[in-house]
Amino acid sequence: MPIPSTEELWRIALDIMTIKTYNEDDVAKLRVAGKLAADVLVMIEPYVKSGITTLELDDIMLKYIEEEQQAVSACLGYNGYPKATCISVNEVVCHGIPGAQKLHNGDIVNIDVTVIKDGYYGDTSKMFIVGETTPRNRKLCECAQHALYAALKKIRPGIPLSVVGDTIQPIADKEGFSIVRDYCGHGIGTEFHENPSVLHYKNTENSRITLKKGMVFTIEPMINAGTWRCKVNKKNGWTVTTADKQPSAQWEHTLTVTDDGCEIFTLRPEETIERVLHNC
Repeated sequence: MPIPSTEELWRIALDIMTIKTYNEDDVAKLRVAGKLAADVLVMIEPYVKSGITTLELDDIMLKYIEEEQQAVSACLGYNGYPKATCISVNEVVCHGIPGAQKLHNGDIVNIDVTVIKDGYYGDTSKMFIVGETTPRNRKLCECAQHALYAALKKIRPGIPLSVVGDTIQPIADKEGFSIVRDYCGHGIGTEFHENPSVLHYKNTENSRITLKKGMVFTIEPMINAGTWRCKVNKKNGWTVTTADKQPSAQWEHTLTVTDDGCEIFTLRPEETIERVLHNC
């Protein structure tokens, strides 16, 4: 989601009552929605090959969500967004609209899926590499995933939300990459985008928000090979690309804060991190 203005961020940070917490009944439903979103990414992986169009991938995922999962795509029709998923290739940072573009060997592709089940949302994204890519592209994808995992391992009640940016920025800096500042993670639950806004770089805004059990939000660092600056496609109003046309990578999970860490709702079977993290 786009980052609010500084004034809006301070309002959110100071008004903690605007940040929802979810109870165990809610969490049970969020687990279901999160697993469904993760399952879409598992299902689509064999199809992400050279020659397929991003529209064909979107059609496969929409059919799976509606017919197999008996769920709803949160993206389709959201503020006028025309497709069921976001598919962002190479220099596209986020909100890539599926269309006639064919994937080619060497492409790096982010697929972002949000599923609604029984009124609860699960939001996740993953990087796919088509065939063989460059060492730099591979390092970029690995860096973004490592940054996400490192932040997840810091989440626990009683600490400021700014731990996310404090953890992610040094990881990107070490590799010579940059962190997108115009888009961020977000609260989620019974709505697509809720408070708080989760910044992925070092900041003071999130330092005013103390993590509490039952908070639910996404962490979704967007890491660019070059400049962090982005631009929005003026024709479609959605697709965000890097200003210098260098590639970008992103991974995303939805989580809840627990008594001593966090639970990841959108974990996939192949991942190397535990679903429930005890970080205290």
